[in-house]
Parts: sequence; C-alpha cells; structure tokens
Amino acid sequence: MSIEDNKALVTRFWQTFSAGQYDEAVAMLADDATWWVAGATALSRTYSKAEFAELLSQVTPMAPKGLSVTPSALCAEGDRVSVEAVSYGEFNNGRVYKNEYHFMMVIRDGKFVSVREYLDTEHVTATFAP
Repeated sequence: MSIEDNKALVTRFWQTFSAGQYDEAVAMLADDATWWVAGATALSRTYSKAEFAELLSQVTPMAPKGLSVTPSALCAEGDRVSVEAVSYGEFNNGRVYKNEYHFMMVIRDGKFVSVREYLDTEHVTATFAP
C-alpha cells in the first residue's frame, strides 16, 4: 500500500470507531495484531485483537452516546502512520472523557498489525475511577 493508502486506512478506522461500529473497526486489525496502551492505568497493557474487541465492548455501556476519536494530524512513512488525536465521550458516571493521544499505527497488507497508544494517563484515572 502507498503512504496515502495507509493514511486513508487510518482515517477510515477512526471514522468507523467514532461511529460506534466497533466490530468493523476490529475487523481492520490483522489476526495477530497487538494494541498497546501506555502507562500504569487500569487500561494500560498490551491487548491481542480478541482482547481489544472485548475492551471495546465495554465502551457503549460506559458512554451510551458514543466515544469519538478525531485525528488532528497524520504523518506517514513506509508502513507506519503517526496520529495526533483527541477523544470525546460523555460517560454515564457524569464525567466527560476528552483525552489527547498519539497513536503509532503499523500496517501490513491493508490491516493494522501494531498500534501503540500514548495518552494522558492521569485523565484516564480521573475519568474511569469510581
């Protein structure tokens, strides 16, 4: 795939994710894909594709109006696309989740094989804590 194709795939992934079409978003991951979340929060670790799908299944009950992730900048080289983004979601605990991210997304044969997610871990803890 070209660099422009890779950037288009990343854009489509976040549009699909933000529309709450999590099954379709997960289908864009290769079977052996990993999704790593930085930090030491309850969400921080490396997920397999199946584990990431399970994590996404928890979004709708927590944020019934949805959770959007909007890229603000993309930079690509080879099979890697770097993404700066911001999220927005109104949680059923009354809190608003608006985080800032950097994602490094690696693509092979039109699928994501590795995603590294860097985010404000303090905001995760403040929003998700009981």
